[in-house]
Amino acid sequence: MRIWTMAVMTAGISLAALGAQAGQITVTGEGRVDGAPDMATVSLGVTTEGETAAAALSANSAELAKVMDRLTGAGIAARDIQTSGLSLNPNWQQDSTGSTPPRIAGYVASNMVTLRVRALEGLGGVLDAAVQDGANTLNGVEFGLSEPGPALDEARRRAVTDAKARAALLAEAAGVALGPIASIQEGGGLVAPVPMMRMAADMAGAPPIAAGEVTMTTSVTIVWEIKE
Repeated sequence: MRIWTMAVMTAGISLAALGAQAGQITVTGEGRVDGAPDMATVSLGVTTEGETAAAALSANSAELAKVMDRLTGAGIAARDIQTSGLSLNPNWQQDSTGSTPPRIAGYVASNMVTLRVRALEGLGGVLDAAVQDGANTLNGVEFGLSEPGPALDEARRRAVTDAKARAALLAEAAGVALGPIASIQEGGGLVAPVPMMRMAADMAGAPPIAAGEVTMTTSVTIVWEIKE
């Protein structure tokens, strides 16, 4: 059972009753929810070189096949593995004098995959196994939530509570009473994942993983009528 810690972030406030529209108070509230992530998104791949384009691509395919077998063997479902980048480029070289035109000295093939790891306790082992089987590029690890909806809904509740408290305070300070709500507008929710960047070509042993927390924030702008 995941335990969430909730907090409310104070936000900017606009007071339409004292500005553009008389008879209304407009307040923006923000809500924030911090929680432990339950999944990680990893971008890793294989980069190989060859004298010809075919040789570079063939070597790359062989190495990546071993990595993919290891990933599926580690329990990563096929639906959680997706090719995210495939490239094949010439490797241009020029002599130190620069007196001759650049020449093609070989080819470089790169194939990147993005995978979702849903069992965080095995993440370090998955990365280590992938590297041992040929993965030599790790672009990053990002922690997040498999189902962010409930946390964002709680952040929305917190944002509305924040807005109501601020509107009541402003109305009291201005010596007026709040009437009915004229409009509610959501500013959009944000899930801030925890990134971890590290090159993996020379990693030895399962790397230590610190997942930290994921932060969900959202804002709402509520307009109240002022009672006559």
